[in-house]
Amino acid sequence: METFENIISWLENIIWNYPESFPAMVVILLAFGIYITVRLGFVQFTRFKHGLKVVTGFYDDPEDEGDINHFQALTTALSATVGIGNIAGVALAIHYGGPGALFWMWVTALLGMAIKFTEVTLAQEYRSSNPDGTVSGGPMYYIERGLGSNWKWLAVAFAISAAICAFLTGNAVQANTVADVMKTDFQIPVVVTGFITASLVAAVILGGIKRIGRVTSRLVPFMGILYVLGALAILLINYQDVLPSLGLIVSNAFNPQAGALGVGSGALIFTLSYGVQRGLFSNEAGQGSAPIAHSAAKTDQPVREGVVALLEPFIDTLVICTMTGLVIVSTGAWDMHHQSAVDPADDVVTYELNSAGNQTPNNNVLYFKNGVPQNGIMNYYGISVDTMFTNASFSEPFNGRIELSGDQVGVYAEDDSQIPILYGGVVQNGAPLTSAAFEKGLAPIFPGGGYIVTIAVFLFAVSTSISWSYYGDRAAQYLFGFGSIFWYRLTFVAMHFLGALFTITVVWNFGDVMLGLMAFFNIVALFALSGAAYKITKKYFENPDV
Repeated sequence: METFENIISWLENIIWNYPESFPAMVVILLAFGIYITVRLGFVQFTRFKHGLKVVTGFYDDPEDEGDINHFQALTTALSATVGIGNIAGVALAIHYGGPGALFWMWVTALLGMAIKFTEVTLAQEYRSSNPDGTVSGGPMYYIERGLGSNWKWLAVAFAISAAICAFLTGNAVQANTVADVMKTDFQIPVVVTGFITASLVAAVILGGIKRIGRVTSRLVPFMGILYVLGALAILLINYQDVLPSLGLIVSNAFNPQAGALGVGSGALIFTLSYGVQRGLFSNEAGQGSAPIAHSAAKTDQPVREGVVALLEPFIDTLVICTMTGLVIVSTGAWDMHHQSAVDPADDVVTYELNSAGNQTPNNNVLYFKNGVPQNGIMNYYGISVDTMFTNASFSEPFNGRIELSGDQVGVYAEDDSQIPILYGGVVQNGAPLTSAAFEKGLAPIFPGGGYIVTIAVFLFAVSTSISWSYYGDRAAQYLFGFGSIFWYRLTFVAMHFLGALFTITVVWNFGDVMLGLMAFFNIVALFALSGAAYKITKKYFENPDV
């Protein structure tokens, strides 16, 4: 497992962090976003109102080819984009890149609106009909049909990476984050959470795209409104901190500073790279996944679905991710210790022992007195923890030892009795950080506000997995034929369960690797087909009835 983790970490660095001075993947995404924005006449701004008109059903025609209406296509795609990236992804970006990372997420979203318009318009233009009357589309189809059979290798490469990415980024990461939150908040075993969420996902996806569309059209508005209302309440309570927080985000984007406890790297390239990376994960612009969902929309005008799609990065990143980021920054939760249960066996906990703690090469012991380590440091997400306690009320300081023997971790009191879990002040990360920020922000009016995040994580994760199952099964269909869809869905459900059991580092890193590959293959095709997208768009908007 350690070797596998090292390989994944190496691949992630090549894709997202090479060269170190200015990562190539960041350059490619930003370059195409700028290029297509200019070529299409800043379509994300000039055609935003038209997108709102289309999504309200003004142009809906039940007789048009397709499986779902414009609104259902939007909510299906949004259920995949509005998810863990909005909760855990923003927190990860701020933890590692500092508050300035949120600014680069905004930049990614603005450029991403034009990118998503382009890829969805092309997906509608080159989609294919299936034997059962449904339709399929996405990058693999517009690559092969738009660029010709000589480019089929690129279509196959995208489909392979999409099928794997659906297992990981859109599935295992979701299950992993839900399991992490449930374990942190309620000490529910990850195997129990994994079984419950896998069962819910299976109940929906085995019914196909029409059932997925019906579920997401109801679930997405509900979960989005619930989460945004909670965030708005916090920002109103802390209204005096909102403008200073915005100022901190903008200033740190260009001059990043590490937090008092070591949060954020203080390096511009790292802040920019992490913001773009997490921005892409959140709104999926350029990744090539959303076009697969939008291909199923009922319409005879590809551009109409394109203008619907450009709304996604706006809703996902400029609204919901901004809410999350402002809550985390304005409450100060990003750079402070939070009282939390800490499982010493968790992979996010690391130990640094001085020479006094090295008893044998395979048996290290970290001693505690009055809750403070005496012969080393105990880290949580790479930052040292505060005083450790043995009870949830934080009244009994830990006196004892933590024994490290290979992969085994044992926690013992002074009388040698074993302690199952410890409690302490930790700098949170991921979804637990967002939960801690909501808890702190809503404390004056609603104790237990962190549970809003718990509910949102559960709903977001399940809905994201539901939509990603469709992306993956379309990729499997392209590679192996129509008969492979059912077996892909069954494997998808199994992978969801297993995702809850993996370590969060491996799941996120592997997901980022496949995400980067998908984006690279797709952006190459979008560059090559940008002329076709321009012609389709120009012809549509020349119609005086639009």
